Amino acid sequence: MGFIIDVVSIIKQLPKNRVTILLSATMDIKLDEIINNHMYKPKMVMIEDKKSEKQNIEQIFYEVLDKDKEMLLQDVTTLQNPDSCIIFCNTQTMVDYVDDYLYVNGYVCDKLHGGMDQKDRTLVMNRFKRNEFRYLVATDVAARGIDVDNISLVVNYDMPFKIENFVHRTGRTGRNNKSGIAISFVNDNDKVSLKQLNEQLNTNYNVMIKPDKKQVEKVQDQFDLKIKTIPEIKLDKGNELSKDILKIHINAGKKTKMRAVDIVGTFCSIEGMSASDIGIINILDISTFVEILNGKGEMVLEVLQTKNIKGRPRIVSRVD
Repeated sequence: MGFIIDVVSIIKQLPKNRVTILLSATMDIKLDEIINNHMYKPKMVMIEDKKSEKQNIEQIFYEVLDKDKEMLLQDVTTLQNPDSCIIFCNTQTMVDYVDDYLYVNGYVCDKLHGGMDQKDRTLVMNRFKRNEFRYLVATDVAARGIDVDNISLVVNYDMPFKIENFVHRTGRTGRNNKSGIAISFVNDNDKVSLKQLNEQLNTNYNVMIKPDKKQVEKVQDQFDLKIKTIPEIKLDKGNELSKDILKIHINAGKKTKMRAVDIVGTFCSIEGMSASDIGIINILDISTFVEILNGKGEMVLEVLQTKNIKGRPRIVSRVD
């Protein structure tokens, strides 16, 4: 969505004799133009998401007036006391407002919406993934395509305009066979949306009474303790992987007819090594760089000090 002109421009550069496959999580009517104009006798394949059958998401709906949403948000986050939470709003203005409200009330939080520069959005998401803060306030820009582990609570501060957005939002929790909770705030105008939601998803979601103040007071101390505690920082997946990679330099390259097959053959002849332990091989004119995976780099580096590569001894060193 929003890139149709670019997609069509790319399609026009492609050879006419080709196979075209269109993949989408949802099939919007706007895609018909692409399908009709650029695909030949297309066949539709619908794949049922079996994971959705196993999703363990508890759905809770609270009826609330708009003026009482802030207080309800504090109550539900106090009761749930999540390690990681996304709060969804429908507009950028509301995201800014809720983010400011939480910050003033002592929450360690940040925001994400389409009005921010891409570099700022990327920075916020990376910080959220590393668990540098527990509460992210966002528009639907955070509802799709993000990979954040262990989001235990999703709050629909505003009910979304589209049912598919509700599915994407609440699907941020309860992932990878873990349980999660999705709480939605429903005002008088949202009751029609809730009815449509039940009809289209074949569910029976009911509006519940707001949490009792006594319930909140019982767990207030636990919440206060956690909110004052700095979360444990998580390493990026890329950083975790990098710990097991060693990059080495070989003083031979294209001018000495060094080939990738020579590298792989030599390395795989080392006891304990296989092709799956070799990462990117970059062969330049007089140098070759190789990534050794799975923590085997030190061993390979030591062996290559005395082992020939392509029939000759080479100078092999570590790349810092």
